Amino acid sequence: MTDLLPPRPATDLFGDPIDVQPLWFKKSAFLEPNFDPESYISDLRSFVPFDNLRAELRSHFASLKNELVELINREYGDFVNLSTKLVDVDGAVVRMRAPLLELREKIAQFRGSLDGSLAALKNGLKLRSEASKARETLELLLDTFHVVSKVEKLMSELPDVPTDWSTADASSVEKSSLSNGLSSQLAENGMNVWETQSMVLERIASEMNRLKFYIAHGQDLPFIKNMDARIRSASLVLDGSLGHCFIAGLEHRDASAIYNCLRAYAAIDNTSGAEEIFRSTVVSPMVQQIIVPSSFSQVVAGSTIDELAPDYELIKQFIEKDCKFLLEISSSSNSGLHVFDFLANSILKEVLMSIQKGKPGALSPGKPGLFLKNYKSSLEFLSYLEGFCPSRSAVAKFRTESVYSDFMKLWNVGVYFSLRFQEIAGSLDSALTETTIIQVKNSTSDSKAYSRGLTLKQSIALLESLYSCWKEDVLLFSCSDKFLRLSLQLISRYSTWMSSGFSARKAGSAGSNPVSDWAVAANPEDFVYVMHDIGHLVSELNGNYLDRVLELLAPCGTEVLDLVKQSISQGGKLLQDMEPHIMEMMTEALVEKSVEDLRQLKGITATYRMTNKPLPVRHSPYVSGVLRPLKAFLDGEHASYLTTKARNELLRGAAERITGRYNEMASDLVNVARKTESSLLRIRQGAQRRAGANADQVDQNISDTDKICLQLFLDVQEYGRNLSAIGIAAEEIPAYRSLWQCVAPSKTQT
Repeated sequence: MTDLLPPRPATDLFGDPIDVQPLWFKKSAFLEPNFDPESYISDLRSFVPFDNLRAELRSHFASLKNELVELINREYGDFVNLSTKLVDVDGAVVRMRAPLLELREKIAQFRGSLDGSLAALKNGLKLRSEASKARETLELLLDTFHVVSKVEKLMSELPDVPTDWSTADASSVEKSSLSNGLSSQLAENGMNVWETQSMVLERIASEMNRLKFYIAHGQDLPFIKNMDARIRSASLVLDGSLGHCFIAGLEHRDASAIYNCLRAYAAIDNTSGAEEIFRSTVVSPMVQQIIVPSSFSQVVAGSTIDELAPDYELIKQFIEKDCKFLLEISSSSNSGLHVFDFLANSILKEVLMSIQKGKPGALSPGKPGLFLKNYKSSLEFLSYLEGFCPSRSAVAKFRTESVYSDFMKLWNVGVYFSLRFQEIAGSLDSALTETTIIQVKNSTSDSKAYSRGLTLKQSIALLESLYSCWKEDVLLFSCSDKFLRLSLQLISRYSTWMSSGFSARKAGSAGSNPVSDWAVAANPEDFVYVMHDIGHLVSELNGNYLDRVLELLAPCGTEVLDLVKQSISQGGKLLQDMEPHIMEMMTEALVEKSVEDLRQLKGITATYRMTNKPLPVRHSPYVSGVLRPLKAFLDGEHASYLTTKARNELLRGAAERITGRYNEMASDLVNVARKTESSLLRIRQGAQRRAGANADQVDQNISDTDKICLQLFLDVQEYGRNLSAIGIAAEEIPAYRSLWQCVAPSKTQT
């Protein structure tokens, strides 16, 4: 049966026929009319290896050849007949070649005629372009000549410019002006001589503006170069005449003449000329009379030589009187005169030069108080000048002027802050370098209101330094961030001073760092003042001081104020974290004083050891002195500076620590006594046995340890009563309960 089955085709590992072509190889793609081999190969190579593609193409080529051979074999008769039908092919080719050659010759002739026509057309266009350029150049030269002639003609309408045109006789100028045609026509319309001349000058300036345009386009032409002398002469005459007319208009307050002159200056793009004339003829004489050099000035009542506020007031009056009219003309709407900036380039520039020359001492940060006054007066003066700006954009333009920047650079606020930093930080640092804390009575009438309630010189110095940063005569708003940082540095410096003192006291290393010796030499009463001042400082930082800072920085916005409040609160918390350490110092000092009386415990052993002293019936004298330092401390005048909470915390902490030390010393004493008693008892019993004594007789004796414990028990009872007398329940202290159990007889253990 198996022999009758057809053979199975060869398959690969996955059961697919080996000769099956992959899915990406499409035979139909070769039959498309727009088939492009290069694009076909580039598309396939992006995801098919080149070797695989070449193998498939070769395989397909071999299959096509096989199919062709099979087709020839299958249609062999038609294949043979194909050659018999191709008869006289060469003759057909010759017949077809003749008309093609004729057509090629006609096309070549037509192309030649077209090339000739195109060349002629291009040549004509070139000649036309050259003619057009020549015409434009000729028109430019003619226009330039006409404009120059017109300018010279208009200038002939002007009167001869005298040496000092502004002081010339008006009647003579007017006669000279009216002798000309154009000026006489304008004068007949009711215009004065200054307005007449300004209108003529405005026309000349307009023509000169046109002339500049023509020169810019034909500056390399010989004709223009030959006219350069005439043009330059016309420019000089125009500048001189325009300047004299502008000065005359300023002196006679002729608004029309000034307006026309400013338009003329704007037309010839010479705004700096008008600004300089106004500065030198109007502003400079008055400002130089106001800001007199220090060597020639005298001190007046209520002011100093280098103070600028009085000068600024006089300058403001001068501006209102002699400059305001021009500023209003130049800033009038739809006038086209916004290109002028008399505020910066005339007024502020002259003030800047006069201050630099006349009062350089006013700019010195070496006198911080005077420097700050002058700086604030200068900012107020700038604000006054900005009030003449008609819009916000004008204010922004005024602030971008180079003169404005130069004026602000006069004030070296960085050096000023450095001097204030040294002054404020130095006062605190000198107070903190004291080797002892100094108590100050704040009841004097000259004490600062915010420092009243503080008791130590160092604390008062800190608070005064903090408030000094925000005084009106110290704070510079542009440096408010630096003053805030200084405030935080002052708080950090004070807290570092405290923490270093605490560390030195714990280590007991006096003299290693003189700044820390204050804590080593301090007594518990001193720490009371320190704790009181810390509480007062924290309250002040989170209260009045914070309100003062936020009030001054109110223009900065809510986000900035929140950060300021957070930073100052952190500074207050830094000081508040010192309170547990101060409480620790006070408690430890009181405990050490009490332990001095507790050391008399050792005398109890000597009293009852190897003696016949009877059983004790009353407490030891030292017990009354154990709590005496603590009671005296709490009853002292300084304790009034402690809050109720701090007082109770101190009392409780000291009582617990003293009791703990009492327990340790009593426990050690009892343990040693019992060990000694045990050793002595064994020795005694051995001796009595050797002597024939009865053991029961030995046990009936009361031991020295029992007497010691009974004495300690009486002392502990008295100590408990003393604790109750100062308000401490002895049974609530774990160390006292342990002490009771250590020394109490078995019947009274509970």
